[in-house]
Amino acid sequence: MKTKTLSIGFTVSTIAILAAVALLSGCASRAFAQTETPASVEQPVRTVTVSGSGKVYLTPDIAYVTIGVHTEGYDATKAVAENNQSAQEVIDTLKAMGIDSKDIQTTNFSIYPQQEYDTDGKPTGEIKYVVDNSVFVTVRDLGQIGEVLDETVKSGANSISGIQFDVADKTAAQAEARKAAVINASTKAQELAEAAGVTLGQVMTISESTSGVPTPMYDVRASVAMAESSVPVEAGQMTLMIEVNIVYQIK
Repeated sequence: MKTKTLSIGFTVSTIAILAAVALLSGCASRAFAQTETPASVEQPVRTVTVSGSGKVYLTPDIAYVTIGVHTEGYDATKAVAENNQSAQEVIDTLKAMGIDSKDIQTTNFSIYPQQEYDTDGKPTGEIKYVVDNSVFVTVRDLGQIGEVLDETVKSGANSISGIQFDVADKTAAQAEARKAAVINASTKAQELAEAAGVTLGQVMTISESTSGVPTPMYDVRASVAMAESSVPVEAGQMTLMIEVNIVYQIK
């Protein structure tokens, strides 16, 4: 009987102790939670975003032109042979004028059949073969461009297109335009900050994009009249523009 009483007493005591520990732990946790200093809430970073542009004018020093030979015939073999001969003469003329082989690149050679039609729009049954051969030429001496057009037409070219002027090395111009764009953006940011009564902080992000105003592209339909006269060609001027977007922190 005593043993049973002792066992019950032990069990009750144990439960009481555990309950007391749990109660104390809960109180301690609540007390700790109440006395713990809350973490400071991060304030959102305030920023201002501005864009700026820098523009540089360039004088072209290089030109690109596509020169081609177009032939037609009812015999495919003869049409191709005629085209090949004229195209080779054009290439030989270019090389004789000092154009380097690396600056002469074949960009198109095609042959396709073309159905012939009578005046009433009905098929005649005859097939004409159309052959085209074009080379992309880089002219590094702009003073030579007119002569190149003249001489290649005389040698058999009858399709000249896409004359475009460019600057071979734009590195220095890009650097100049980039600096101007950043200064332009910085000036805008400072004006905005002063107007808003804030102070500019550090640059958060910066990005750029480049654009150029292309010089005119000319399409020239070669003819005998053209071959007998000098082709006037003006390179004009190019515009290089760089735009930047800058995000500043404000205080």
